[in-house]
Amino acid sequence: MTARVGVLALQGDVREHARVLTALGAEVTLVRRPGDLASIDGLVLPGGESSVIDKLSRAFGMRAPIRDAIAGGLPVYGTCAGLILLADRLENPIAGQQTFGGLDITVRRNAFGGQIESFETDLVAPESEPRFDPPVHAAFIRAPLVVEASAAVRVLATLPPTVGGGIVAVAQGDLLATAFHPEVSGDTRFHELLLERIAERRVGSAR
Repeated sequence: MTARVGVLALQGDVREHARVLTALGAEVTLVRRPGDLASIDGLVLPGGESSVIDKLSRAFGMRAPIRDAIAGGLPVYGTCAGLILLADRLENPIAGQQTFGGLDITVRRNAFGGQIESFETDLVAPESEPRFDPPVHAAFIRAPLVVEASAAVRVLATLPPTVGGGIVAVAQGDLLATAFHPEVSGDTRFHELLLERIAERRVGSAR
């Protein structure tokens, strides 16, 4: 059965994610209203401006339904701003900024500076994550950084010591997040992980 994946389409690089998911065989829905969540098997929170997505999600009545969906086990993948939105804690939020939460992590917004400090690098993955060999080549654009992760969080990738190290890809339960943009660099392995999690949940619910 084809996976039905939503992309939160309030702001950010929505089309890039939709293009990757479609190429991987998913049926993509652009999610703008609470009712759109009812027909999807998984959700992508795209890169963009996290504070803007937060404000728009509240304005469109999306925040509570997304939080409920996360609590109910909906597989969700967040990139860059999406990582910020999935974090339980922010080190440096703007005034009034809220997240959807779900990942037991603390995140620093704009950890590497502004747009002109954007960079690309090969990531370091633990030996327990062989799917990330060869290394992920990642693009960081006004990127966040995971500064604290609980023991419940699975670390998928870190920055190399040459650029300061630090956690940049994590998973916990049905949630997956990266500080970078694989939808831009062309690496599909994280989107494949989301689709695998959706398939696993389908098998589990069919038992």
